[in-house]
Amino acid sequence: MSMTENAGELKMVTFALGQQTFGIDMRSLIEIREWAPPTPLPSVPSYILGVTNLRGTVIPIVGLAERLGWTPSEIHSRSCVLVVSIAGKQAGFLVDEVNDIVGIHEDSIQPAPDVEIQDTNVIAGLVQITTRGGDGEGNAAASTMVLLLDLDALTVTSTATAGIAVPTTAALAVTPAATAAGTTAGGLDIAA
Repeated sequence: MSMTENAGELKMVTFALGQQTFGIDMRSLIEIREWAPPTPLPSVPSYILGVTNLRGTVIPIVGLAERLGWTPSEIHSRSCVLVVSIAGKQAGFLVDEVNDIVGIHEDSIQPAPDVEIQDTNVIAGLVQITTRGGDGEGNAAASTMVLLLDLDALTVTSTATAGIAVPTTAALAVTPAATAAGTTAGGLDIAA
């Protein structure tokens, strides 16, 4: 994951999933969208919540908590979708809320711990940041550990979606011929 900018300084968008704070490279972010239920797809993994139209391009909406193997996020007033670019393709990730845009120094990023996990390690590193505003009771700002996501490692593919097609045009029409062809959603391959 390349999160570098000028002279070792980089910007990241931080967001919450449950009680954990995550961050992604600001350059990967296309936009932040208010939550709106996507159009569901049949026979896809549970973390693929459906698809939505983003200015004429159909993109998959992924429940990021579920994709990471956690309990699915509950939708509430601060729920939103981070639309990101992954290797030139677009996807939306449902998150509990966006926190902030912070600048960090590249040398402050610590490597992810080397632990066995079922999935490719999607954590590029960890960084300690100071949060704004403290605790609201006059105390100084607090420090928070942020897990930096490696979007390139965060695939949304699965063998469970083999043969399912999602057209890349604004019109969503799934036909037997299209499902047999195995097309893509917003350019992201959602079939194995």
